[in-house]
Formats: sequence, C-alpha cells, structure tokens
Amino acid sequence: MSVTTSYEGGGARSPGLLDRARIIAHPGFNRWLVPPAALCVHLCIGQAYAFSVFNLPMTKLIGITKSVPGDWKLTELGWIFSIAIAFLGISSALTGAWLDRVGPRKAMFIAACCFGGGFLISAVGVYLHELWIIYLGYGVLGGFGLGIGYISPVKTLITWFPDRPGMATGLAIMGFGGGAMIASPLSVLLMRHFSTPTHVGVAETFVVLGVVYFCFMTIGAIIVRVPSPDWHPRGWVPPAQPKRMVTTNDVHVDQALKTPQFYLLWLVLCLNVTAGIGVLGQASAMSQEMFPGRVSPLAAAGFVGLLSLFNMLGRFFWASTSDLIGRRNTYTIFFLLGLALYVLVPNTSSIGSVALFVACFAVIISMYGGGFATIPAYLKDIFGVRYVGAIHGRLLTAWSAAGVFGPVLVNYIREYQITHGVPKAQAYTVTMYIMAALLVVGLICNLLMRPVHEKHHLKEEQALA
Repeated sequence: MSVTTSYEGGGARSPGLLDRARIIAHPGFNRWLVPPAALCVHLCIGQAYAFSVFNLPMTKLIGITKSVPGDWKLTELGWIFSIAIAFLGISSALTGAWLDRVGPRKAMFIAACCFGGGFLISAVGVYLHELWIIYLGYGVLGGFGLGIGYISPVKTLITWFPDRPGMATGLAIMGFGGGAMIASPLSVLLMRHFSTPTHVGVAETFVVLGVVYFCFMTIGAIIVRVPSPDWHPRGWVPPAQPKRMVTTNDVHVDQALKTPQFYLLWLVLCLNVTAGIGVLGQASAMSQEMFPGRVSPLAAAGFVGLLSLFNMLGRFFWASTSDLIGRRNTYTIFFLLGLALYVLVPNTSSIGSVALFVACFAVIISMYGGGFATIPAYLKDIFGVRYVGAIHGRLLTAWSAAGVFGPVLVNYIREYQITHGVPKAQAYTVTMYIMAALLVVGLICNLLMRPVHEKHHLKEEQALA
C-alpha cells in the first residue's frame, strides 16, 4: 500500500504524523491495543461528570470561606456544564464526517488540544474573575473537545471488532462513565494542595488538569491504529446469513437523515438518557429528601459514587450483552425494566426501604450508561460500518437535548410540588411516573425499528468511489 499522498502541485509527500495513512496497522498488530487508546481519551473527557466539584469553590473565589457580593452564584456556574454538553452534541454532529476522512489520530489530538486548552482558558477566567471566559473555555472549546474525543474511536473500534462491536465500544465508552471517579478526588486533592488562607486554588487546578489531560489524550492518539481495508480477525468469517436487524450494506450519513430509522433511534437515545440524567444530577438530594433523617449527606455522597460505578460498569455489561441478544432486544429490556423500576421507586419511600431505593437506581443508571455504549453498535447494524462515526456524531444531539429535558423535568416538577404543599419525601412521585411514561414512548419507538429500505443503500459504484 502506498504511503504517499498527493498535493495540488501534482507531486507527492510522505504522510504526516497525524494522517490516516501513517496509522494503518502492520500485519500481526494486536487489536487489543486499540481499546486502551480509546480509554486514554474517554477517561479524560469523562471528567465532565465531575465538574460540579468546582461549583462551590467558585462561589467563594472572593470571599474564600463564604460567598460575598461579587462572587458568582451557583445558577450562573451551572451553565458551564450545560454549555459544554450542548457543544459536545454540536461538535460531534459537525465533525463526524470529517473524522471519518482524517482518521482517529488527528481527531484525538485535536480533541486533546481543545479539552486541555479549555481548562487553560478557564484558569485565566478564574484568575481575572470573568465568568464569560470560563463559558468560552470549558464550555465552548472544552465542549468541542468532548464531542470530538467522544466519537473519535467509535468507528475504529467497530472496524477492529466486527465479531464483538458492542463489547468493543462498551469497553471504551465505559471510560467516559468512570472518568468522574478519577477526576473528582483528584480535583479535590489539587484544590486542597493549591489553596491558601487567601486563595481557593481553582485556577492552578485547572492548569494542572489541562496539562495532564492533554498528555494522556495525546498518548491515546499516538497508540491508536486503523486496520488495513482487507483485514479481519483471524478465524472469523462474516455470517453468510446476517441477522434481520443487521445489514451488510452501507448508508451515507446524509442519506441516513432521510430515513425514519435515524429519528426513531434519536428518540430512543434521547428518552433513555432523559430518564437517567435527570435523576443522576439530583441523586444526592433525592436520597436525603425521600428518606429524611435516615440518609446523611455523607451516605448520599457514597450513593452518588455507587451510581457512578454502575454507570461505568453498565456501559460494558449491557453493550457486551447486546452482542448476544441483539441491540433492539437490549433496548427493549432498558425500557421495560426501567418502566417497572421508575414506578417502584416512590414505593420505596413509603415502605422505608433505603436498600430497595439504592438497588432500583443502581440498575436504572447502569441502563443509562448502557444506552450510550450500545447505540454505536445499533447504528452499525442499521446503517453499516462505513459512515457509522458520522451518523453517531449527529445522533448525539439527542444527548444535548436530554441534558436539558431531564434536569428541567426533575427540578421544576419537584419545586412545583413543594410549592403546592407536597412533602419533600413525596415530591418526586410525579416525576418518576413521568419518566416511566417517557420510557413507554421510547419502547414504542424501539419496537418500530425495521431494516433500512434498500433505496437508501449505497450503490456499488458509490461504494467503490
């Protein structure tokens, strides 16, 4: 295979360090080196789930020990995470097709520059006490890094593991769910190290995290490889008769947007995430308010940590399970089991069972994470491998939408209930039933999934182009 590429002058040049041609694996390359490369990126960008550890310290940048006039409010700081998640969806939608062309190394490196650079710009915002700089840094630039980094290894992993695509993507995306378990204690430790009687240490922590995350994400970019076009796992033979919901054809990313399947899957992901992300953000408060006097703030923090663990493990478990039972069947379990658990949750308060409450949400959050990890393989089954990265990028706008819908539903319905005299222990009952209703809609969308009509498939001459 040629390793030169042409330029406009008609000559040729050797591929650059970041070019796709530079990372085609040599014969005998161990494909199991690719998931760690993806994990280097996902464990870093998973820090987004732990950004809330900075919120309270940043409300006391001036007052140091307490908030004073001139300090930022929590409501203002909450927009940092929201902007980042919004730009995650925007960037993944805008860059998916580009990523398929340039390959995972260049995408991972640019993600490292954006995500690490977002921290550095935010450190300047903290130092100058200008919140708009943090919105621009972590929110916009960091959000772009989140989106590009999130989708960068997906197609590569599916190509390396055609025999187990769900397991492969689940293994990498598991890192995004577990990134907060590293970032949260690390951030607290760094802020404590840099703090002084006149300084809370947030700016320095941002600088350290920006440099560390840039380095680790760059390591992932260096390690990653793509297989040669004719490669396949040793001893693996594509099934002669593929399953009904698994296609051997490809659908162009622009054509995919003209199919009902894309919008059904958009709703499937959005509704599954909406149900999970709403309670994930309020888990600590919910556990204390539903069991007043029985769940302490420390125990509630432990509950949040447990949910993070199940969020991470669920991504690998459910995605791997989908390789055995199929993607549509896996999502059917998500919606049916989730429906039963959301209906059950209010009863755990009335019977006073903290253990049952914890068990319900542990399973719910495992399916929340599992939904993220299973969707790339679901897209591969429906639209083929060739454009799965670009299609996945556009589908992630469902995550951005769910990041707004979920917290709004939980927070505003709770506030409305309490304002109208409902005890805090019962204020989540209506919310749980609404979440259950959303899952019913998601179940219907999932059951309506059918193979894409052949008119949308790439023609043979297009596939060769």
